[in-house]
Amino acid sequence: MFWNKKKKNDDGEVMDTKKMGMLQRLAMKRLEKMDPKEREKMMQKALNPENIAKNKDKILETMEQMKSSGQLTEEQIEMAKEKLGL
Repeated sequence: MFWNKKKKNDDGEVMDTKKMGMLQRLAMKRLEKMDPKEREKMMQKALNPENIAKNKDKILETMEQMKSSGQLTEEQIEMAKEKLGL
């Protein structure tokens, strides 16, 4: 059916929207429609060191939830922590 189609991201990986909540799906659709320059600007603003430091506890908590639900592996979490400087 048309609502079960799986989308591919820029890297060619299949994104399963069934595992996302309603707000996550809406945000994903909005990001997909956004101009690439605007998207990059927004991501830089969201991932600046001040925001990461301010929300460190929430980020780590979310990573642990994703690990326990099977969405992320230990290696992916370590890689994300390294990239974010946590």
